[in-house]
Amino acid sequence: MSLIRHNPWSLFDQLQRELNMPLTKFDTEESGNVATANWAPAVDIKEDKEAFTLMADIPGVKPEDIEVNMDNGVLTIKGERKSEKKTEEDNYKRVERQYGVFYRRFTLPETANADKIEARSEDGVLRITIPKQEVAQARRITVEH
Repeated sequence: MSLIRHNPWSLFDQLQRELNMPLTKFDTEESGNVATANWAPAVDIKEDKEAFTLMADIPGVKPEDIEVNMDNGVLTIKGERKSEKKTEEDNYKRVERQYGVFYRRFTLPETANADKIEARSEDGVLRITIPKQEVAQARRITVEH
């Protein structure tokens, strides 16, 4: 009998990957053209009381080759990793690094403050901070008589 490692979240991870796949085929509406992605960077999403933070692994991509847009509650990250010219004399046996256009889209919750989004690229990691809007506190109103 062999042991099989069970990951209860694997179905959710697979669903997330499948839901993101069709989104990689469309560009933003204002440009009017269709973009296909050659690869998709891995993205971590973190939430705390003040903000959402997205961290995308994009080593080898210059900040000027990254475009971050926010439109109608959808955050779009796209860019391109330029390929290096590989010559036969470099003795490459295998090249696994992916080159070309990448494209990811994320629907943000209504609590996201789109006006204060910040993006920073450092050491191959794109960090996008999306502050939350201040939520009005519920209060009790006294009825005067």
